[in-house]
Amino acid sequence: MLNAETFITSQEGIGGRIRTNYDDFYVEEILENQPSGEGPNTWLFIDKIGRNTLDVVLDIARELKINRKRMGFAGMKDKAAHTRQWICVSNTTPEELFSLEEKLYGVKILEIKANQKKLRIGQLVGNKFRLLIRKTEDPAENAVTAAEMLEILKKRGVPNYYGWQRFGKNRPNTHRVGEALIRNDLKGAVDSYIGNPYPDEADHIKAARTLYDQGEWEEAYQSMPAGMRYEKMMLRVLLKEKKKKEELDDKSYILSLHSLPKPLSRMFVHAYQSYLFNWVVSERTKLGLDQYVGGDIIIDNEEHLVHEIGDDVNEKIKNFEVHPTAPLYGTKVPLASEKVGEIEERTLKEYNLKREDFEVPLMPKLGSHGLRRAIRFKIWGVSSEVTPEGVLVGFSIPKGCYATAVLREIMKVNVY
Repeated sequence: MLNAETFITSQEGIGGRIRTNYDDFYVEEILENQPSGEGPNTWLFIDKIGRNTLDVVLDIARELKINRKRMGFAGMKDKAAHTRQWICVSNTTPEELFSLEEKLYGVKILEIKANQKKLRIGQLVGNKFRLLIRKTEDPAENAVTAAEMLEILKKRGVPNYYGWQRFGKNRPNTHRVGEALIRNDLKGAVDSYIGNPYPDEADHIKAARTLYDQGEWEEAYQSMPAGMRYEKMMLRVLLKEKKKKEELDDKSYILSLHSLPKPLSRMFVHAYQSYLFNWVVSERTKLGLDQYVGGDIIIDNEEHLVHEIGDDVNEKIKNFEVHPTAPLYGTKVPLASEKVGEIEERTLKEYNLKREDFEVPLMPKLGSHGLRRAIRFKIWGVSSEVTPEGVLVGFSIPKGCYATAVLREIMKVNVY
């Protein structure tokens, strides 16, 4: 995982491969509340394979000829997986959506139910995973080892690293766009997103990005495949601006960034915060994942700061009632003191940053106040078994956490 180095399990990893097939990586949402069957909004429980959430939402909005702002979902789900989740269409009846499935690629609609309230980001308890690890050396023995590690993680917690999904695997670039934004380099942010080809990208995609970098924007636009829909959105704006102005300015690049869906544009600075967070967690975990260290800022399960640290703090940490934290750096995030604070201040210094940099004055809506995030997360419902295809592990984790952080401990390899 990007910028993450520390493990908490001492066993040798079982290695292997994941995501050979989409079905190898199955995830299902655990909602806070199920739809009631009555109300002005309609919720869809969808089963999708090889599709990310935002793309499906845009496809549904297009088919229904509605603004994408009328669409809602509780969490983003990965493309390289078999996933089940709820999506909401506001001010729409179930009857209007009965024929929708036949117009969607890689999507099945399992349930259609009305509900009084809309579905919002974060209205999840967590996610349930069933993951197949193929090509380990001794699957029967490896399943036992995986079970041992899962029990350790269940007892101590899992380092709360952000996974490659936050940054991109073949193109780990999202945090670089965010870094450019907080340094007020809007052109650099746009150029980094549209151009800047990465070695592991497909040749035709690298060619399109190279054309952009060379200033051949019209040719770049024409050569971009449908999968580069967001790059095309941005470049379409730049081409229009180029016809109006001799030289593009910050306003042009702001318009280009504003063409993106808000969940995506807000992801850039968040990704850079996540990149820094992973490093702090890696350093802080060396001092003990499941114990209080002098200077720690503690939060409870509602993510409220715990202002009074009692003598029973370590017992509460072991019971997952409270958690040590690391910063998602921002303009107002409090930093720890003492030994933990030294790690957090040193990180800012090494990356040549100040908290006020996260204001992003040229695009303040993309800035962030920051917050404290737990350095570990709870895991439950663990299982491990050998199958003819490999080692099948199962577990549930809270919302906002990454299954690959669990797999990283079990496999001891860099996993996506």
